[in-house]
Amino acid sequence: MRPRPTGPPSMLHSHLTTLNAVSLILNVFQAQGCEASELLAGSGIGPADLGHADARITTQQELQVCANAVARREDIGLELGQRMRVSSYGMLGYALLSSATLGDALSLALEYPALLGTVFTLRLVDDGHSVWLSASDYRDSPALSAFNAEFCMVSLKVICDDLLGLDLPLLGARFEHLRPDYHACYRRMFQCPTTFASHDNAFAFERHWLDAPLPLADPITHKAMKERCRRLNLEFTGRQAWLGRVRQLLVNQLEAAPGLEGLARQMNCSSRTLRRHLQALGSSYQQLLDELKFERAKELLADGHMPIHRIAETLGYSETASFRHAFVRWSGVAPTRFRG
Repeated sequence: MRPRPTGPPSMLHSHLTTLNAVSLILNVFQAQGCEASELLAGSGIGPADLGHADARITTQQELQVCANAVARREDIGLELGQRMRVSSYGMLGYALLSSATLGDALSLALEYPALLGTVFTLRLVDDGHSVWLSASDYRDSPALSAFNAEFCMVSLKVICDDLLGLDLPLLGARFEHLRPDYHACYRRMFQCPTTFASHDNAFAFERHWLDAPLPLADPITHKAMKERCRRLNLEFTGRQAWLGRVRQLLVNQLEAAPGLEGLARQMNCSSRTLRRHLQALGSSYQQLLDELKFERAKELLADGHMPIHRIAETLGYSETASFRHAFVRWSGVAPTRFRG
């Protein structure tokens, strides 16, 4: 079953990432006549955000755009992955290109998964003869697991090819999901035997490639780019910790939300500072509150025991009609239909 948009993106378990993948999706589909607004629907990303190269969005915002894309074309993950050149990763991409060897570059990439924007845990598994570059522990939308695996593994293969300046010969590839109808495309992408329903997503190559020197290696540039990656990673993780505290404060007060001013006092900052930080994350107080209420509403509706009027009260609505209108705005369907 293809994923469909399910309302505003949740920031409950989000991490920060860049607009690289979103911009890529827009470029692919706009070339086919699709409007940007259709692909951005429900993500909270606006046209103005696309003009800022250093803008930060959450992985949930990114995944909403991905869901919109997959609803239009099921195999789009393979093509998108092919278009993610190593230069698409900004400072990290240049740090990888200037590394001494392929092994050095891959080790650096795995050190900064936040800068890769991955929703997997990445590992290099070395058995002495071959090396498996593995992506496992998927931690996001189940409906997008195959898409994300395809996007991740193809883009990792492209990174290796770009770093080496040639196609890295693969010994095999495997995927966690079941074999899709378009499985013949995998053979063309990876040029090796491919299996499905595996314990992880991975591809293998001969171990000696780890020691292959990179044609654009430059120790001075590499040192500078690596330091910038370290600082950027601190920014990502620091903002994530801050966002986690904001979320937790709000989720504990859904029945009587504190308002922007009240939340700012609880965060020991001014309302202007709070607003600015949320804007930098592509969000706002009201959007974040709506996202948290939507997540809680879905949980309570799925449980099936609490009447809808009580759910409305739990989420701070004095009238059930107001909750119904809000839920339709978030999800596109009425609460009774969602539950049914």
